[in-house]
Amino acid sequence: MVEPQRMKPLVDRGALSTVTDVDFAARLRPQRRPWEAVIESGLFVAALVSVLTTAGIIYVLGYEALRFFLLPQVTLTEFVTGTVWQPSIDQFGVMPLVSATLLTSMIGMLVALPLGLFIAVYLSEYAAPRTRGVLKPILEVLAGVPTVVYGFFALTFVTPILQNIFGRNVVEIYNTASAGLVVGILVTPLVASMSEDALHAVPDSLRQAALSLGATRHEMALRVVVPAALSGLAAAFIVAISRAVGETMVVAIAAGAGPALTLNPFKGAETMAGHIVRISGGDLSYDSVDYKSLFAIGLLLFLITLGLNLLSQRIVARYREVYE
Repeated sequence: MVEPQRMKPLVDRGALSTVTDVDFAARLRPQRRPWEAVIESGLFVAALVSVLTTAGIIYVLGYEALRFFLLPQVTLTEFVTGTVWQPSIDQFGVMPLVSATLLTSMIGMLVALPLGLFIAVYLSEYAAPRTRGVLKPILEVLAGVPTVVYGFFALTFVTPILQNIFGRNVVEIYNTASAGLVVGILVTPLVASMSEDALHAVPDSLRQAALSLGATRHEMALRVVVPAALSGLAAAFIVAISRAVGETMVVAIAAGAGPALTLNPFKGAETMAGHIVRISGGDLSYDSVDYKSLFAIGLLLFLITLGLNLLSQRIVARYREVYE
């Protein structure tokens, strides 16, 4: 009987060198390259510069606003609740500027939020990849148009249309309606882009489950995908509101050049940002009452925007859905 031949080992055990635990750990330890320390330091400096810049802005606003409120003719109660803003006669009620800012932003949001959401739903759920690749860059181009162009567009195009519809005796040349409508057009690309990203992040398994249960494409988009992306949509809406509140050139050109406490969108009124632009662009003497009042208005505008951002973070944390 022929004995079976034994197979030779592929590796000679005697030729293997013994590897200690220390050597093995040393091999697993990542080797630090010289350029990594440089890149890490550069990233840290960039983050530090942004933090220091924000801190510097807060310091300047707070310090100059405090100097304004320490003036003998200024009281915090009058500043918050007063209805007349005329620093030349020591009237410092900021309510006319705040009301015009909120009115313009509300009109803009009535345009931007539904229009931006509809665009986002179409791009995410209905548009073909080729169509999406064409429409999304066009939206980004609209976001890159200078705001001063939007301002003159509101003054020379939108305002005449409103005058033809409602009458020249009703719609003034400078009015918050045309400024708000154009602010809405300006903010729409931001709403559409952020909302489309939120909708696109919803897993396809939810879409397939809805379709498999007999839902139509319309029902799947509005009853499944949109509620699943609620936190991202809410964040997009609040960021858009912050952008509209801080808009400057459109309202400075088209809304009006005088503080007025009115809820009539066809009347001229001056927003906080528009007032800062108008006053700072004139012959404003340093350390005057008008000069100090600009920092108080800027601080209030900063606090409003900060509050909206904090609200956005709370909404995202409250309604965020995590999918695996």
